[in-house]
Amino acid sequence: MKTATLPDRCPLCGGTKKKGKATVTVDLGFGVVVVRDVPATVCAQCGADWIEDAIAERVEDIVDEARKKHHLVEVTTLLAN
Repeated sequence: MKTATLPDRCPLCGGTKKKGKATVTVDLGFGVVVVRDVPATVCAQCGADWIEDAIAERVEDIVDEARKKHHLVEVTTLLAN
């Protein structure tokens, strides 16, 4: 029997989803990029997070810039526009 997932409930654990912030970590093979304070929907119970498409594009731009710098580690914050 398949159960329906409510939009305000986490599909992984059934916890409540709330607006919050996430940290996105990307392994580039030669280094790591960490983007902190990314606006996201976060499960209050298990911590799973979901990022909107427009925000994900901004994170991808940051990762692309970090890739060009070729740093071993880059930690940055997603600043609100």
